[in-house]
Amino acid sequence: CETCSKEEAKYRCPRCMKYSCSLLCVKKHKLVLSCNGVRDKTAFVSVNEFTDLNLLSDYRFLEDVGRTADAAARHLAMHGSTTKRFLSSLRNKAQKCNIDLRTLPVGFTKRRENSTTFNSTENKFYWHLKLVFPHCHAEYTLKRVPDDKTLADILKPYIDPVESDPVVCQRLKIYTSSPHSDVRILMKIENRRQNSVRYNELDASRSLLDNLKGKIIIEYPTLFVVLKTLKNDMVVLGQ
Repeated sequence: CETCSKEEAKYRCPRCMKYSCSLLCVKKHKLVLSCNGVRDKTAFVSVNEFTDLNLLSDYRFLEDVGRTADAAARHLAMHGSTTKRFLSSLRNKAQKCNIDLRTLPVGFTKRRENSTTFNSTENKFYWHLKLVFPHCHAEYTLKRVPDDKTLADILKPYIDPVESDPVVCQRLKIYTSSPHSDVRILMKIENRRQNSVRYNELDASRSLLDNLKGKIIIEYPTLFVVLKTLKNDMVVLGQ
């Protein structure tokens, strides 16, 4: 025992690694060394001494961090009256543009992701936008997309053979090699039954704002870019 130096040690402190023989010596060593007895989960361990137990310990530590971060994000105290006023103002602005904008409760992924804002000076929405290319299993998230930008201009950096990024162009090759007349832009109609999914077809030549008018948007728009010949089961309203 490293405290009394009399009895055979039975315990080892997870924090400072001191050996103790009894509860009395454990308490005494904590008092003398100001040790709390809790293992330091972030203490340095050299590669030579790293074992499966250390790996498991690190994994559990990261799990704890993830749970704590998630709990903080869900805590209502983190989303006070300022956020509520902002969301209420955003919905009112959208309503004036004939857009039924709906927000999700705190903790939902889409609520956390959404970066949509309204610029009062310019009287313009800057949308958080998601583009889905189902034929290539690709998704792209755009931030601060002005509402007066046409859908054709929004898609140019992705499917235009000349203006698109070479890496993106290669990934979306099936789109860039197809005629523009074959490209269709669809948006899922919200508030329909699970077995009755339908899509609105949008006009690529018109602005994002014009295309969103008269529609329900939950948090932010998600646009599906599909090819006319490969639409599969994506049924457009009216068909």
